[in-house]
Formats: sequence, structure tokens, C-alpha cells
Amino acid sequence: MSGAIVTDQFRILNASNFADSFDLTTNSYYLFVGLTNPALDYYGRSTTWNTSTPTPKDDFSNLAHTKDTLIFGKKITSVGLRRVVKKRTWKSGTRYEMYRDDYNISNRSPITNSTRLYDSSYYVITSEYKVYVCIDNGSSGTNLKGNPSIDEPKFTGLEPAAAGSSGDGYLWKYMFTIAPTDVIKFDSTEYIPIPNNWDTSTNEEIKNVRENGNSDNNNNQIKKIYIKRAGSGYSGSTVCDILGDGTGGKAQINVNSTGEITSATVTKGGSGYSYGIVDLDPINESVTAGNFAELIPIIPPSKGHGFDAYTELGADKTLLYIRFDDSDRDFPTSTKFSQVGILKNPKKFGVDELFTESQFNGTHSIRLSSTIATPVIGEIIEQTYTDDNSNNVKARGFVVSYDSDTRVLKYHQDRSLYFSDNKTHLDSAANRSVESRGVVEFKSGGGNITFVSSSQTASIDSSLTGSVITVDNKTINLGVTFASGVANPEINKNTGEIIYLDNRPVISRNSRQKEDIKVILEF
Repeated sequence: MSGAIVTDQFRILNASNFADSFDLTTNSYYLFVGLTNPALDYYGRSTTWNTSTPTPKDDFSNLAHTKDTLIFGKKITSVGLRRVVKKRTWKSGTRYEMYRDDYNISNRSPITNSTRLYDSSYYVITSEYKVYVCIDNGSSGTNLKGNPSIDEPKFTGLEPAAAGSSGDGYLWKYMFTIAPTDVIKFDSTEYIPIPNNWDTSTNEEIKNVRENGNSDNNNNQIKKIYIKRAGSGYSGSTVCDILGDGTGGKAQINVNSTGEITSATVTKGGSGYSYGIVDLDPINESVTAGNFAELIPIIPPSKGHGFDAYTELGADKTLLYIRFDDSDRDFPTSTKFSQVGILKNPKKFGVDELFTESQFNGTHSIRLSSTIATPVIGEIIEQTYTDDNSNNVKARGFVVSYDSDTRVLKYHQDRSLYFSDNKTHLDSAANRSVESRGVVEFKSGGGNITFVSSSQTASIDSSLTGSVITVDNKTINLGVTFASGVANPEINKNTGEIIYLDNRPVISRNSRQKEDIKVILEF
């Protein structure tokens, strides 16, 4: 049996492809919320939901049920997406690892014992939200872990430099500064965002870092030579060539009085290297076997440090950000939710077309003829009437929200109205909201609606047709289009793919709060 791995670069590629897909006109992504009443002994719910929230079930049946209970969705664009990496905050006195291209299971990083570069502590974010890669930490074959970092880097120069005058041995490569708007939206306790479109950005600072990292243009690829073994018996100090599959690299080699190499400083970084060695022949006249030095040129990612921030920092995760506020009647503050997810490519209700609007209402709506007391969110409503085939039927649904100003009641219908949690039919036909032709819909002119828990009744205002009403001389857009007092969801909830789902203890909305939702996807 042969061994195989999925490489880090495959994960980074997947994250890149996912991020790029948000700019395609053939895609439409929405962050949605749903499930107003999770703490019930019904299908897809649990009486202990709020104290022991269950892990979402990834099967077609449960995902279809999740769509049934959708409340509201808001479109995610590339503006609300960033690729992110693990947050490593600079702190004085901490040892950081230097960037190396050869951390693996047989050559673990010396401080974090990581088997791959991206798990090592080779970059930092500072108190000024600047991000730097550690090019040198003062380490060597005799000082494997390097020195504590004393000086916080603050410079924005393009070439690696010391952060201060302490002599801590650190060289830092400046990458970027997180924009204040990105700090608000995308910064988290665990991750930091990388600017979008690094390879094409016209932002002057990003462009300068990127172009400075392109060794094809500046012959400046290699920045660091690691002295693993100083050797002995060398003579003289001179500039030596860096050999390998690239060209142009040179390093100043200094030797002490005992013939040990004391420093190896890159004077010209060259280009095109994927490996390299330092040609020590010019100072190797009397070195005997067993006394040879070992110098390791550290090969940056891509063409050079800063050219490709996603590869250099290991961006295999994306963060999606959406803010929900109280400004829209599609998502009333009177409702609750316990599920957050991402829905890709839903279609319009009643039409075989991709839904592309900025947001959607996922519920059914009824306008009541008169004002009622605020119902219990999540309670069952019922309406019994005779259908077109002269059958007595009962429509049933769950209250999602009620707006006393507009008298609009939102509700959803799902299989838990006629299935128990183990998918068996409920014993009592009276409890079923289904007949041979499917789910029974609430009907304008079909009789009063009964609120089971709050014990009140109301009728449907069949006079309302359209999406705008006037209340107290104020025009209100209802968000959905009514016909004879009833309105359908804006999307066909049987369409689209749920690509992310998170169960949460129930969250009650409030007019005094806003919900910032951040979803991190790892590839």
C-alpha cells in the first residue's frame, strides 16, 4: 500500500476557488437564519436544544427540513468575504519561528513542534494591525529556538528589517495593514483577514509589496541563509555564489580567526530558485572531512516574500460576514432563530430562475383583519375549511413573527406538523397538515385562524393585494407581494444547496440589538 496526502496547496486552492466563485454571475450565496422553535419534541428539534444543542445532521431529509424552516436570508458578495489565517499576536519576550520552506514530519519547527509551515509561529499581527513574516529570529544550529522578540515591528518598508535597536536578532518582512473596516467586520479572536484580490489589487501599498516580492522583476528572491553548522578550517571572507536551479544569488560569507563561518548575508537574492546551496569553494582551501559547514538558503514561496500572501500565510479558510439589523420587515425583530447557514443558488418562488436579490423572505405571510395580542413565537396556528374538492382540511403552521403595526403574521410549515421525530406519522389525523395533494395552505376566505397556545382567533384581510400599505399616514413596504391577504416566500425552498449549517441555542431578536454573524469555512 502506498502513502498519499492531500497537500496544503490543494486546501489553499479550494479556498481560492470558493472565494472567486462569489464573483460569478451564475452563483448566488445567502447567509440565512431559521428554526424559530427548536425546543420541541418534533422532527428536527429537541426539548434540550437550548441546553444541549445538537450537531446538525448532514442528510437530505434533515437539510430539506432546514429549508422548510428558513426565515430570512441576506446575500453574501465578495465584499463580505475574506480569506483568513490563524491569529498570532506579537508579544514582547515571545520566541517566534522563522519562515522556512522545509518544516515537515521529519523536520519539525523548533518551538511549536509543527509538522508544516502553516502551523508554526512564523508571522505576527501587531498592536497596529500590521502583519509581518519572521525572516530571521537569531536561530542557528547552536541556538535552535532563536531569541525572544523584544522590539515590536512598526515599519512599512519593503525589505526585511530589524524592528528596533535591542539587537534581538529578528528581521521582519512587512506584509500589510488590516484596514479599519476589515478589523470591524472580519477580525476575530482566532483569525485575521487577508485583503481581497491580492494578485490584482491596485491598492498602492499592496501593489508595492506584491511587486517587490516578484523576483522576476527585481532579482531579489532569497532573503535568508540559515547557518546550521559553522564548520571550521575556512579562510577569508568573501562573496559566494548561491547555486541551484535559480540564478543570480550571492551571499557575503564571514569567517572568524578559527575558521568558523560567523555570518552569511544575502547580498543579491537572485530568481528562479526552488533549492539552493552556497558555493564555499572560494574559502575552502584547508577544510578537512567532518569539518564542512552547512548553510541552508531559505527559499520563499512563489517568487518571493510578499508576492502571494495567500500561499505565504497559508490561507485555507474563508470568513463570511453579514450584519442583520432592525431596518427591514423581511426579518422582524419580534422573531427568534436557532440555525445559521449558507444557501447557494436558490431559485425564485414559482419561476425556474436563479434568485439574485440582496435578501429574501423565506416565510409565508398573512395579513390579519384586526390587531391581536402578540402571539407566542413558534406556536401552532390552524385554519379549517372545505377545499375545492369538498374535503374538510386543516392548514397548520408555526408562528415566526407578528408585526402589530402592519398586522402581518409570518409563519412556516414543515414536516414536524405531521411527522414525529422518528419519521412516523402522527396518530391523529386532526393534527396533520397534509392531504393527498400535499401540504394544506392557509386560504384567504377560508375561515378564522386559531392560535393554539395564546387562545385567540383572527381572520385574513383579503382586501390586501400588493406589497405596500399605509399606516398612520406612513407608507410601509412589506417586503413581499400579497394576493388577497396572503403571500408566499420569495424563494422556492426546495431549491438551492445548503453548504454550511450551524445549530445554536435560540436567539431572540430585539429592536435594540444588531446581529453580526461571522462564518469561518476551512478547506
